[in-house]
Amino acid sequence: MRALTRLIPLRARARGLALAVLLGTLAGVCVLVQAALLSRAVDAAFLRGAGLGACTPLLLGLGLAAVARAVAAWGQEVLAQRFSGRVRVDIRTRLVRRLLALGPRFASGEQTGELANTLVGGVEALDAYLAQYVPQASLAVLVPLLVLLAVLRKDPLSALVLLVTFPFIPIFMWLLGSAARERTRRQWITLSRLSATFLDVLQGLPTLKAFGQARAKVDAIAAASDSYRRVTMSVLRLAFVSALVLDALATLGTAVVAVEVGLRLLYARMVFADALFVLVATPEFYRPLRALGNAFHAGMAGREAAVRIAQVLEAPGPLAAPAALVDTTPIRPSAVASPARNTPARGAPSIAFDGVQFSYAVGLSPALDGLSLRIDPGTTQALVGPTGAGKTTAVHLLLRFLEPQAGAILVDGQPLTSLAPEEWRRRVAWVPQRARLFHGTVLDNLRLARPDASMAEIERAASLAHVDTFVRDLPRGWETAVGEGGERLSGGQAQRVALARAFLKDVPVLVLDEPTAQLDPGHEALVVDAIARLRRGRTVLLVAHRITTVMGADSIALLSHGRVVEQGTHRELLARGRAYPRLVGAWEGSG
Repeated sequence: MRALTRLIPLRARARGLALAVLLGTLAGVCVLVQAALLSRAVDAAFLRGAGLGACTPLLLGLGLAAVARAVAAWGQEVLAQRFSGRVRVDIRTRLVRRLLALGPRFASGEQTGELANTLVGGVEALDAYLAQYVPQASLAVLVPLLVLLAVLRKDPLSALVLLVTFPFIPIFMWLLGSAARERTRRQWITLSRLSATFLDVLQGLPTLKAFGQARAKVDAIAAASDSYRRVTMSVLRLAFVSALVLDALATLGTAVVAVEVGLRLLYARMVFADALFVLVATPEFYRPLRALGNAFHAGMAGREAAVRIAQVLEAPGPLAAPAALVDTTPIRPSAVASPARNTPARGAPSIAFDGVQFSYAVGLSPALDGLSLRIDPGTTQALVGPTGAGKTTAVHLLLRFLEPQAGAILVDGQPLTSLAPEEWRRRVAWVPQRARLFHGTVLDNLRLARPDASMAEIERAASLAHVDTFVRDLPRGWETAVGEGGERLSGGQAQRVALARAFLKDVPVLVLDEPTAQLDPGHEALVVDAIARLRRGRTVLLVAHRITTVMGADSIALLSHGRVVEQGTHRELLARGRAYPRLVGAWEGSG
């Protein structure tokens, strides 16, 4: 309950629930009015011999009370559903925004299927909790209290019976609810694991088929499905037992009231109208409690989903570094390496990594250990080095997917943290190692860079990136659907689409992270040619393993264990004869 309370703003709870609870209480009042009118009508007609004319006002009042009760119950349902809908839309919006704010580092550490299940199924599971359990929790207090006061006015002994039997229902609800909570938690965890496994299998289906492991994964999914079936059936069994116990307690309480009222009525110690009123009103005393028990089980999945949703919403973002890793040592500008300057390009900034340090966890070796590097305006700085040297970490820090734990990244001499991440990313174009294409047309995927771009601008960017050479051969040209992950396109074609996005965005800073990795020589030549055009007049950070990709860079920095160990042009580094020639030789030998 605490997790869900944190998810719903107080104002939304006050506005959305107040009217629903008020109408539900009004429906309870209408039942009491019906009971009073019915008891008086029966007493007048059958015991006092009153005619139809005398009973007509009572019957009309009875009908109006029934209509008012139906309208109030309908209004309660509508308002509760609207409240639930508004809250779920708000929570889903906040979840999406939070996931976008957390960035790819958070998502890469989670299972995609589990996150998708939380975003879709988890939020939908809140419906029963919000629309049924939350309003009913208030009604289970207010309506029985009203009935108790009304019965107390007519018959104190019956009110005493109701008061004595009332605590047994919450006690049994608590006992059964404790067991149900644990089983529902296991059900939600099992469903999340099943979702994650199923999505992983779908995404890796080509690899599984190639290695002959498809049947093994089918068996694994079947086992996970059967586990989910068993835990779901255990939850249902407990829910049925709970409903049986609640119904039995309510029936027993009503029966005790009926017996004691009947005995006193038999011995003329109670007025018939009062006795009939008590008998009609007593089931209404227990009804909200039984409804609360049913809503409790219906909303248990929502409670567990709320815990996971709260964890995502409250997850620390990329701006929060572990306290044990933060170094408060002052920045020393003299530590920045400064290769020879070229003529600054218009609008292209200088970028400096000044003693940057970053580690992914306490106790692990730092990914960057005092990295100092300067990229002059309009120049291309290449990063090379073995796997794990810190190249990708440097890219993620520059894109602000991560934040330095010591040192700083400076843009035109100003700390990068002085800019909002969104503002900085509007000035940066990123071409990753594997271009991400989304379900849609080629045109849709290009317009991700600039939704307002004209067709002429798109065609120019596509021409510069050599995208037009294959688009004309597609079945519907620009309107060809490429499918999730760019299924219709090869790796080289997808990479050229990513380069076309960068051309279309036309910003002063360019980040290229392994843009030619895993491409054949033909596609590599086209991509390298497009990169040569793209980097003109821009400040470029280029990460690559292939030496042919970085040979034309203004400066090449060789990284090892998160530090720059060598820096210079391709010719200068070869002439020095240190680690760089060995790296070139290893690359040539692998080719």
